[in-house]
Amino acid sequence: MLKKQWPAFLLAFVLPLLAVFWWWGGFATVSVSDDAAGPYRYAYLDYEGPISDMRKTQREALAAFERAGVPAGDTITVLFSDPRAAHGKVAAHVGYVLAEGAALPAGLKEARIERRPVIRAQVQAAVLLAPSKAYQALADALAERGDRNIVMPTVELYRPAGEVDRIGTFTLEMNR
Repeated sequence: MLKKQWPAFLLAFVLPLLAVFWWWGGFATVSVSDDAAGPYRYAYLDYEGPISDMRKTQREALAAFERAGVPAGDTITVLFSDPRAAHGKVAAHVGYVLAEGAALPAGLKEARIERRPVIRAQVQAAVLLAPSKAYQALADALAERGDRNIVMPTVELYRPAGEVDRIGTFTLEMNR
């Protein structure tokens, strides 16, 4: 009886889950390279708390951009603390890249990151899946080189694809 149910189980449950995981970028490869990045001008809100609640603050920052009628650039998060060391809690700047000459939306702070040498990990994946893939690939690359562990702060950028059926690009930068 069980042998007859396996094909139906695979078709009904396993294959759809694998298809969604694939579409979200779960099987995408992460490229890790030495590069130069920046400069960035960004508008942000300070955040301290569980990494899982950061998206609420991200939405608040986007709402400020919308109220001001200022176009928001790529999503940017500057993590100052390692969530592994603080039991999932972080201190961060959470916001959006702000074009040069654009007005700072009310209620947000402004910061700049100058051009600097970085180790960059980049992957095309859904925003909820991409960070874990990028951080793992960066940690693996550092271990292969015999370098140190991931050192904070890190800069996370997410560029949406601009189409509903496409997955965006997540970039993780760590100063060299």
